[in-house]
Amino acid sequence: MATPHFRYKLDLHGAKVASLAVASLLLGLAPSTATAQKKSQTSASRGGRGQVKSITVNNLPGYDDKWFHPGFYIAPNFSRYKLEQSPAYIQAIQNGRGVSANALVSPGLSVGFIGDVRLADYFNLRFTPGVSFMTRRIEFKPYGYQPADSIFTQEVGGTQIDLPLLVKFHSERRRNTRVYMIGGVRSSVNVGNRRKDPLRNRLQASSNDFAIEYGVGLDLFYPLFKFGPELRFSHGLNNLLQPNKDVYSTSLQSLKSNTVTLYLNFE
Repeated sequence: MATPHFRYKLDLHGAKVASLAVASLLLGLAPSTATAQKKSQTSASRGGRGQVKSITVNNLPGYDDKWFHPGFYIAPNFSRYKLEQSPAYIQAIQNGRGVSANALVSPGLSVGFIGDVRLADYFNLRFTPGVSFMTRRIEFKPYGYQPADSIFTQEVGGTQIDLPLLVKFHSERRRNTRVYMIGGVRSSVNVGNRRKDPLRNRLQASSNDFAIEYGVGLDLFYPLFKFGPELRFSHGLNNLLQPNKDVYSTSLQSLKSNTVTLYLNFE
């Protein structure tokens, strides 16, 4: 019998050798693939020489699985009135005597509670009742009005109960951070007016207000709680002006609330 050349022996067994090589490679990759599929809740940052620089841990990993989250907030705010001059003011200016009005921004403070209900994966319903302490000021300037020194800057201050109902839409969580948008409506009731100087508190405003609100925020997850700084804008829809016969009321025809608030939410 003729003996095949060595080169032909390699051709005969090449397919078997290749099959064994592929099988060995797959067996070697199997443990590393299984390890990669495990979702770790920690990640390590390493330096150039392989040493561990820092470790990041997912705080509150099951937070979004709960249907309700309570909390509270502290919120400094800046508020003013959105004004519209009256036809009587325009006529008085044409006659050479009138009183103009300019809204001034005034600081305030709000505190309250948070009730957050999970609606879907990215949507939450929030009810955040609270109390606001604020003073809105209007600067009046006389133009030909006599006596000019009888015109004072008016202050409308009070303590109001806020009842906002909002919908929150948040993004996917990236470790311990995510962003969100929020919007809804707010009804308010003034339960107490602070009137120290009667000359500066002649202008009267309604006790009930209704406003639309919208804003953006950031959720920061910590080991024991979630902190959410939020910037929210509020625009009143009701005309709060209470007509009167004094020069302050007759100079205006519309008085609406306008507030910017920085909420510091703890849940």
